Formats: sequence, structure tokens, C-alpha cells
Amino acid sequence: MRKIAPLFLLAGASAMLAACGGGGGVFNRARPDEFAVQRQAPLVVPPDFTLTPPAPGAPRPAEGTASEQALDALFGGPAPRSRVEASVLDRAGRADPGIRSQVGDTGTNTVAKGRITRDIIAAPEGDGQSASTVIPSA
Repeated sequence: MRKIAPLFLLAGASAMLAACGGGGGVFNRARPDEFAVQRQAPLVVPPDFTLTPPAPGAPRPAEGTASEQALDALFGGPAPRSRVEASVLDRAGRADPGIRSQVGDTGTNTVAKGRITRDIIAAPEGDGQSASTVIPSA
């Protein structure tokens, strides 16, 4: 009896361990992607019955993709610009399409703001109680 109990325990443990393996178990079933599901608009009778039916497989024209709907929900649709914003954009003009390659070029002239600006930016944060300004002599 003493030798049989560990044998039964070993057989039971190996049976439970074998149930966890792959082979059509609970964890290996094919599931639909829950993030790819999007809501469908309710069916509505169109007011104009001379519409042509949509092509099979074509996206619905009244709706966008799920990512477009998410962007619209987060940031809103195209809002009208205020007069101030329109004025600023008109004064700024259009950017040159190659501006990014020009900025990264080694031949581009840059303005050195100096040691003082670098020190201000790199200064540690604090409550400001011990802050002071030192004007360097020229």
C-alpha cells in the first residue's frame, strides 16, 4: 500500500499535466478578434429609390472605417477655423516640402542661444525659494 499511493499520485499528476498541453484544449480555440468588430448603422429606407445598389465588398459610403470613427470621436470632425487662426495660418504661408531635410543638413545655419539658455533649461526643478539671477559681465 505504501508503494501504490505515490504511484497513484504520480499517475494523477501526469494526467492533469497532460490536460494542460496543446491539442485542441480550452486555450487553443480559434476566436474572432474582438478589436476588429465595429457597429453597423441601423437599416434605413432611403428617401430616393433611384439609388444604385452598392458593389459587393465595397465599404459603406456613409460610414468610415473603425479607425476613422475612433479619430472622429476623439478629436471631432473638421472644425471651422476662427478668424485669428485663419489669419495666423495665412501669414505663416505654406512650408517648403523639403524643410525636414534642410533642417537636418549640416550646412544649415543655426543660432547658438548661449551658455545661459542652456543652464536655464538644464537647471534642476525646485520650489524657487533659492532662485537668483546673475548677470555676466560682457
